[in-house]
Amino acid sequence: MPELHQSIAQHYHERTKYDPQTLAAKSQSLDWAKQPVPFKEYRIGSSFDLKPYLQANSEASTDNEDAKWWQRLSRLLFCSYGLTARMPSMGGVYLRSAPSAGGLYPAEVYVVSRGTELLPAGLYNYQSRTHSLMQYWESDVWQSLQAACFWHPSLENTQLAIAITAVFYRSAWRYEDRAYRRIFLDTGHLLGNIELAGAVNDYRPHLIGGFIDEAVNDLLYIDPQQEGAIAVLSLADLLDIKQNLPLGRTALPSATETNYPIIPDGELLKYFHHHTQIESGTTGKLNLPEVQQEKSLEDKYNFPFCLKIPTATMSINWGENLSELENTMHRRRSTRAYSGEDLSFEELKALLDFTYQPQNYIYQNLDRSPDYFDLNLIETFIAVCGVKGLEAGCYYYAPKAQELRQIRFKNFRRELHFLCLGQDLGRDAAAVVFHTADLKSAIAQYGDRVYRYLHMDAGHLGQRLNLAATQLHIGVSGIGGFFDDKVNEVLGIPADEAALYITTLGRPR
Repeated sequence: MPELHQSIAQHYHERTKYDPQTLAAKSQSLDWAKQPVPFKEYRIGSSFDLKPYLQANSEASTDNEDAKWWQRLSRLLFCSYGLTARMPSMGGVYLRSAPSAGGLYPAEVYVVSRGTELLPAGLYNYQSRTHSLMQYWESDVWQSLQAACFWHPSLENTQLAIAITAVFYRSAWRYEDRAYRRIFLDTGHLLGNIELAGAVNDYRPHLIGGFIDEAVNDLLYIDPQQEGAIAVLSLADLLDIKQNLPLGRTALPSATETNYPIIPDGELLKYFHHHTQIESGTTGKLNLPEVQQEKSLEDKYNFPFCLKIPTATMSINWGENLSELENTMHRRRSTRAYSGEDLSFEELKALLDFTYQPQNYIYQNLDRSPDYFDLNLIETFIAVCGVKGLEAGCYYYAPKAQELRQIRFKNFRRELHFLCLGQDLGRDAAAVVFHTADLKSAIAQYGDRVYRYLHMDAGHLGQRLNLAATQLHIGVSGIGGFFDDKVNEVLGIPADEAALYITTLGRPR
């Protein structure tokens, strides 16, 4: 029997792999005259200034309930996507609380209000440059949002929602068709921030990845050729008992397309995005089982005869009322160079604990089960080069068993330097974390749309690693550009595992 044609998601992944020969042939200087501006501007609208509510000693610290409400929303948005630094050495580039590949920030954040006493019904764009909300549409659109999200239960009693879009050119200017991967990794960073900033400010974001794309695009009044909706979050106010909601379905499947034309370079990204959309009239796809918190009690890989090392440890202390978590979100930066010095095994265990074991942080008022699309699809491998108390080699991290399982015995510094496109971060890191997924199996469950889910979940995990490392004064930097096939070859991991994201960890230089 002939093998079935690859789906468009598999085709996209293969087409956008970096290879030493093809990458060298494609290398070209950027057209800086066409560098995109990472901010959206509106000529008309009503601006709501959020800056007065940022400081803890603002008027919100009084008994003024209205001011407290504004302070919570202001701090949520600032911690999620606010400007936290300006880099004169980089031409005055602004950095935000969520990292972005190349500082291009393709995501836009919108707030949808059902209509409260303080925030009238309508659509708002978060203006990170001025830390304000720009109301550009004043009518009630909540019911339209509910319909576009298949009447998701979390939208029944909430008053606010966040919609995240991608402005494709911002990333494609530099990364071309592979930018689609970067866009969703960046959005995953943002989702990680929203989740944790919500806990700090008494909100519980409910993630919605299954929606009618065209309907959400129309609702937001965006040009689908330039910008597209990629995630919706219902924002439950935990101080209102009516909004303390049960979990809902985060991910819905799309179609799987295997009959596609020859797509020229430069057009693959937009074609792929369009053909991972959920269209109206797809109610048949909603006959899905209820959400299961633990789909499997076992980790995927249990290699025979491998060394198994427990990773349970003391949890990171985030301070009174999570004050240290908020400070960490403000000061997080990607490390530019490592010294090559070792980390301790206790430090690595603490990083893994915060990233993968949220139930250990209930006593600090963090969510024991934050929303992802489907973490059962994501696997974690760690290349250890310099961790005291841990032999160099490749390990599989088993989050359910909370243990490392060694699968290769070797120091990979030279190979890591090569597969990370010659970046010294790969060579000098003490440990390098790889997030992977069996793409074929994932597509069988969720269709081609799963490509979005996988990269957003990998980015979300990566952001938890970023914040944990920052709190522990460990250097950290994500890498979205690598020689894909070399990852499997070097680490000795199964060929079915598609590399999604790399996070490097080490002592900053």
